[in-house]
Amino acid sequence: MSDRTLNARRPWTGFTVLLALLAFFGVIFAVNGVMVYEALSTLSGVDTDSAYQAGLQFEQEVAEAKAQDARHWRVDARLTPAAAGERLDISARDAFGTPLGGMQASAIFERPTDRRLDRHVVLAADGAGRFHGSADLTEGQWDLIIELTRQGEQMFRSKNRVVLK
Repeated sequence: MSDRTLNARRPWTGFTVLLALLAFFGVIFAVNGVMVYEALSTLSGVDTDSAYQAGLQFEQEVAEAKAQDARHWRVDARLTPAAAGERLDISARDAFGTPLGGMQASAIFERPTDRRLDRHVVLAADGAGRFHGSADLTEGQWDLIIELTRQGEQMFRSKNRVVLK
């Protein structure tokens, strides 16, 4: 082999470097564009409709949480498999163990990753402080939000993570 064949490569000119840079950054921009599109189409990133309004309500929520803690209520929820999905049983008692009467209850199973998959549970009263309902849930993580109200005023709210397998 002669020295001439080893050094026969094309030299890097300014135009070749420009084409290489444009190709490199073109691939980067194209991949970023696809990733941004996929991220926004699967999860919008919006957690609340108005962050300003949520901030204004913060002090009220803190006061409600302190009042709830002072009541020392015990609210238990049990989830069992049923023919129509999962059966949710809720039991609510005051600090002395007496069932809470005159209450209305609501429950929501929220998906932590996608609000579009949330499931509202229609609860029926089984007597003082007892409620039941059913929800069609899939496997995975859910946040169970239970609210108890009396005459339109929220008296109790809890949020608990539930993992279904």
